[in-house]
Amino acid sequence: MAKRRKIYEGKAKILYEGPEPGTLIQYFKDDATAFNAEKHGVLQGKGVLNNRISEFIFARLGEIGVPTHFIKRLNMREQLVHALEIVPIEVVVRNIAAGSISKRLGIEEGTPLPRPIVEFYYKDDALGDPMVAEEHIITFGWAFEQEIDDMTHMALRVNDFMNGLFAAIGIRLVDFKLEFGRQYHDDHTHLLLADEISPDSCRLWDMKTGEKLDKDRFRRDLGGEIEAYQEVARRLGVLPSADIRDIAAAQDK
Repeated sequence: MAKRRKIYEGKAKILYEGPEPGTLIQYFKDDATAFNAEKHGVLQGKGVLNNRISEFIFARLGEIGVPTHFIKRLNMREQLVHALEIVPIEVVVRNIAAGSISKRLGIEEGTPLPRPIVEFYYKDDALGDPMVAEEHIITFGWAFEQEIDDMTHMALRVNDFMNGLFAAIGIRLVDFKLEFGRQYHDDHTHLLLADEISPDSCRLWDMKTGEKLDKDRFRRDLGGEIEAYQEVARRLGVLPSADIRDIAAAQDK
């Protein structure tokens, strides 16, 4: 097999040159990071689970008309995706107070918010991904005003869909992070949902017990990370029948 050209490596994924112009192969790693990579670990099988979960959600979003970079899953760890110019803004949607908003505003974690809140963060690990306002985004040229409106609209639409999706399987969608990218075609720019949607990028709580089924288990040293991710995959109906660690080990040989 010919060696693939690596385009970019992040904390949880690697992007390789795709088989066709305008495509990339997105590889899901088992690495787990928190606090801007100050904390690092390896959770065997996490990449396999996130690949399957993200595939499922992106495919469903495509069916309701949300444009995404997802084309198809290639294998247990890889997806074929459209190559995009990533907008350097993370869009966070919050339904329930948790994490940084609780610390910033002194709101007790678990408090339902009167309405979904959309926040923007500048993607820069060296700066700690600071929270920014629309004025910052426009002033520094990170995105145009119309793009901000489009990202906000899509984020809220994704929120509506995922709230229903997870509620149907007994999971509360607390908050989540999205990334977007620009696709250039025939002198037009299209904004597409990019990256992934998985327990790495969402806070997911069991509706009955309040158990955390997301990366907070790693952030807070709760343990049981893979079991929590497996539970999300199982409820979504995308968990392979065999043990996920065996699948991951076999895939990596």
